[in-house]
Order: sequence, then structure tokens, then C-alpha cells
Amino acid sequence: MWKKNFLFRATESSPLTESENELFHDTEPALDSAGLVLDKFLSVWVQGEGSEEKPSAFTNMYVRTAMLDVRKHVSLLQPLQGRAHQIKQLLTKEQKRFLQQWLQVHAPQAWESSEDHFRDLFELE
Repeated sequence: MWKKNFLFRATESSPLTESENELFHDTEPALDSAGLVLDKFLSVWVQGEGSEEKPSAFTNMYVRTAMLDVRKHVSLLQPLQGRAHQIKQLLTKEQKRFLQQWLQVHAPQAWESSEDHFRDLFELE
């Protein structure tokens, strides 16, 4: 199975260089948000068929909100959302556009082999 993570600051259209695993790995889970200064992120996981190096088709996308207090190294990770309406609500038009272009450029055959339900996630409304 192929998978890739894109981690966006909530309002930015380009992802960070770090993945969710890299940025949130050594953080402590927050028990409540009192006294925290939280930066909001959107973590996007794209899955597909194929090897770890090269996808042959994209099959699923999941999105979750994540918050991090960089100073205290404390985080809040929400559950992954995989329904189309949830994904469309969480991602901005610019984020959808970036993801679609990245997938089309880095694996054009996988993009073409993906089913309509996957490509429909990138429709700009």
C-alpha cells in the first residue's frame, strides 16, 4: 500500500516540510486546552494501491485537525475523517488545488487510474 501525509497550517495552501508523525511524534497529549497557545493544522493522508515508492491508483483520503502548543510541546489530534463531505468542509480550495496538482504531477498514471469518487474530493465548490 502507498501512503503519503501532507501537513498544512490550517490557513496555508502549501504543506509543511514535516509530516504529522514528525511534528507530533514527541508531544504529550493535552488533557484540556486551558493555558495553551495552539496552532491549528490540517493533516491529510492519501492512500493508494502500489508500492511504498510508487502508487498505481489513489484510493482514499483522510483528514484530521491537529493543534500544537509549540512552546509546551503539547498537542490535540482529532480522529481521522474519511467521508467526502467532511473532507470537503475541512480543506480550503487552495489546499485541494495543491493536493490535486501534486498527485497529478508526481503520479499521473495513478491519478488517471483513480476512481471518480476519489477525484471528486478535489472539486472546487
